[in-house]
Amino acid sequence: MNGTEKIIKHLEMIQSNINRLSLNSFLVKGGSLVIVISSEILSVYTVFKIDAVGLILIVLPVVQFLFILGFWVLDAYFVRQERLFRHHYDAVRQQSDTDFNMYVRTHNNKPKSSWDSVIFSLTLIIFYVIEIVFILFLPAIALIVLIL
Repeated sequence: MNGTEKIIKHLEMIQSNINRLSLNSFLVKGGSLVIVISSEILSVYTVFKIDAVGLILIVLPVVQFLFILGFWVLDAYFVRQERLFRHHYDAVRQQSDTDFNMYVRTHNNKPKSSWDSVIFSLTLIIFYVIEIVFILFLPAIALIVLIL
């Protein structure tokens, strides 16, 4: 196997990791949506059936918020790893020969690879802030309906 074939195989290995990490990020977002929406449906149903309105309208949004933060950090981990592998792909692409190294920590200082740039990236902020607004909006509507 010559140098070019080794580079191509190495790039394919890196690309498969990038695909897996992006799929994991997608699945984390889907899991977050499922938990938030199902708990909101359960809370609205419970508010109108049980007399524990204060518990449902105060405690549940706090628990949901903690779950959203957990999913946000987990999603940021996958996005960060994906970015590191993309930098590694770019570095391997420019080589003439490879040793099939998959160590991506050498790219930690590259642009947009730090934790804060990933956690506060536009796409993650938009997605998870919408979820946070959703968990605050529905109890507010339920409270208004109960007061009226």
